[in-house]
Amino acid sequence: QLQLVESGGGLVQPGGSLTLSCAASGFTLDYSFIGWFRQAPGKEREGVSCISRGGGVTKHADSVKGRFTISKDNAKNTVYLQMNSLKPEDTAVYYCAATSKYGLDPRRYDYWGQGTQVTVSS
Repeated sequence: QLQLVESGGGLVQPGGSLTLSCAASGFTLDYSFIGWFRQAPGKEREGVSCISRGGGVTKHADSVKGRFTISKDNAKNTVYLQMNSLKPEDTAVYYCAATSKYGLDPRRYDYWGQGTQVTVSS
């Protein structure tokens, strides 16, 4: 059974950092593109970051460039999202997803995790 499980969310003060993890089971990340998405209340789901199969190519939304970093450890079958300099507007449920088509369009993604809440507040 294909499964993605996110972890690492929580409450953090503005300017703080969090690292999200996305662990895959039932398939290997070597053959999949992985993306991180987020959805705030009342807003559409938006692409945050994505990474290529080998991990050598990444893409970030303009809103997080310079603050977020996506990486993967194929040996652990896990993708990470390092989030620094967090802002209140980063508050959302964060999801990881897998696809065979690289990009930040959520419509390209076939398998989704259940999400993890990130709240940035003082």
